[in-house]
Amino acid sequence: MAGRRNNGVLAVWAEAQRQQQRREEAQWRAQTAEQRRRERESREAQRAATRGEREALRAYQQTREAEVARRTAELDARVEELRGLLPAGLRQPAFSPQALLAPQAQPPFEPGRLGEPVPMPDQAHYQVPPPDQVQARNPGVWRQYEQYVAQARARFEQDWYAAQAAEADRQRRLADYHQQYLDWVAQHRRQDEDRAARTEELLRRLRSGEAEAVQEYFTAGLYASAAWPEGFPHRLVAAWEVSTRQLVVNWELPGPDIVPASSRVRYVKTDDREAEVARPATERKALYREVLAQSALRVVAELFRADRDGLLDSVVLNGFVRGIDPATGREAERFLSTVTVSRAEFAALALDRVAAVECFQGLGGALSARPERLDEVRPDRLPETVGGSLAGQGGEDEPDLFEMDPIEFEELIAELFRLRGFRVMTTARSGDAGVDVVAEDLDPVTGGRIVIQAKRYRSTVSPTAVRDLDSTVRHHGAIKGILVTTAGFGPGSYDYIRNKPLTLVSGPELVELLAEQGLRGRLGGDRTNGGGPAAAGAAAPAEPADGAAADHRTSVELTWRSRTAGGDAVELDVSAFLCASGRVVSDEHFVFFNNPQDPDGAVRLHPTRSVPGEPARAARVTLELGRLAPGVDEVVLAASTEEEEPPAVPLGYVHGLALTAAYGPGAAGPESWTAATGGMPDSAMLLGSFRRTGGSWQFTPSGTAVTGGLAGLAVHWGVAVE
Repeated sequence: MAGRRNNGVLAVWAEAQRQQQRREEAQWRAQTAEQRRRERESREAQRAATRGEREALRAYQQTREAEVARRTAELDARVEELRGLLPAGLRQPAFSPQALLAPQAQPPFEPGRLGEPVPMPDQAHYQVPPPDQVQARNPGVWRQYEQYVAQARARFEQDWYAAQAAEADRQRRLADYHQQYLDWVAQHRRQDEDRAARTEELLRRLRSGEAEAVQEYFTAGLYASAAWPEGFPHRLVAAWEVSTRQLVVNWELPGPDIVPASSRVRYVKTDDREAEVARPATERKALYREVLAQSALRVVAELFRADRDGLLDSVVLNGFVRGIDPATGREAERFLSTVTVSRAEFAALALDRVAAVECFQGLGGALSARPERLDEVRPDRLPETVGGSLAGQGGEDEPDLFEMDPIEFEELIAELFRLRGFRVMTTARSGDAGVDVVAEDLDPVTGGRIVIQAKRYRSTVSPTAVRDLDSTVRHHGAIKGILVTTAGFGPGSYDYIRNKPLTLVSGPELVELLAEQGLRGRLGGDRTNGGGPAAAGAAAPAEPADGAAADHRTSVELTWRSRTAGGDAVELDVSAFLCASGRVVSDEHFVFFNNPQDPDGAVRLHPTRSVPGEPARAARVTLELGRLAPGVDEVVLAASTEEEEPPAVPLGYVHGLALTAAYGPGAAGPESWTAATGGMPDSAMLLGSFRRTGGSWQFTPSGTAVTGGLAGLAVHWGVAVE
């Protein structure tokens, strides 16, 4: 039977069901599409984030790789500089008598801010607008206007007179400063004239073949030698033999560490670190031997090139380094090269084409087979075997800064800052309160004028001098002030300069700075290390050379463990106060990090380090009680946390603070003592004191906290703190 279309109720119902189903299907499809869209956007976002992270990581890694490439390039440049020692020397002009006679060029007068006139007030800025015609009819408004006009006129007059006074003061200071400049120029002209006269006399003696003049001329030429790489010393001793016309020179060389231990630096991505790739030992040895050979050839070349009058028939050059002698265990001069060269055979060389080691050995020179181990060669001849006097630079003949003429000392300080890249001029003698040296930092962004005071003191510089420097800096409109001394500074001075544009340079620091620039200077009798403790007062007596002498001393050693909550190590500063009737005898009898011994050398501070390069974990104080000044009846020992970055760390962070004592004759007390520092909020503590009782000394531990840190300790015992 044929089907027929159902147009009844069921058909309507079925159609409605299908419509509902289609609507549900459409809704489901829309929901599915929306879900897929969200999933697709999420995947795109994840991919974009991943791409961003990869790009950020790639950019970071590229930065690290660029850094290691830069460090590698620096290593390569350093090696090329070492390999080019001889060519660099040959490119320099030869030293000549004209170099000694040439006057020093003086910089033009530069007034700086003093050259800028004080702006005068503009009367137009003080005008009071009148009221309009309607308001002007009101008597009250007009009286108020006249009052405003009178007040503005008074302000203008006050500002004008103040500006006139400031301008007059500027002109006065400018005239004073210009006169100082003129005096300085005149002084330098006189010095140039004196130097020229002395040089002419030297050249006359040189032409006559006087031994001391010959030695002085050639040592000056070598010491003035330029274009040596950083880290090369300038120390030599020379002697000239008249009969053979031979110059014998001992020339200091750099040690094996002048050759970079790393050949390159690579970036390890897996653990994000820079790894140095060691230079092969054979390459380091070969390069160091080349440095020794090139240095010798260069020095001999400079000597013969400087010999315009044919004074030298031959040169003996012995190259040495300072190192440990395995036979004695002490530091000594270790000779790594020696050569004797005649003028004729050296003139036959084409130095710009030679292989340094082969050329050196071809001249009959002896070169250490294992210079990296400081294996010695036997020198052909030493200066002290020539007879007569020796001439030298940078060794035991270094000038004593304490005994130096004040003007000469100021000139030395000026030369130090000139070599450090500043434009420098000294001023006329004006007393300790004036400016001795004016330096200018030429950097266009951070540069400016710097005033420098140089004080040739033997005792601690008073804080008053530091305050005077601060006033001088402001007076001259300088960006910085530097106080250089042959002595040291007390805690009050260091506390005063905190957060101020002031720098203090103590005696030992000055000697190090001079040595860095190839300048000479020592403090007192100590010729080996720049004066050591003597920088803060009198020259230090020598340490006992044997155990028997050391037994006469009392030794107190302090050890500790410390760590802040942030994981930083805490260091302690140990100090001693030499007192009479409860007060320190003088500021010089306050022994601390900047004054490591008293004037009599009876109490000394010896900071020690458990691991090289690690923060201090111990300190030792030695006392020769028999050498104390007669008035001293008590020696107080104290400790405080470092205060370079205030606030000082509380002693509560210091753990295991223990004291161990070894008593010499006439002293007694506990051999060990442990301080209780747990929870202590203060940053300073009295460790104890030695008190004189009859003819003996008794040490009594304390552990008493003191407020105010090191400054609080100083005030407590009467040290002048400004």
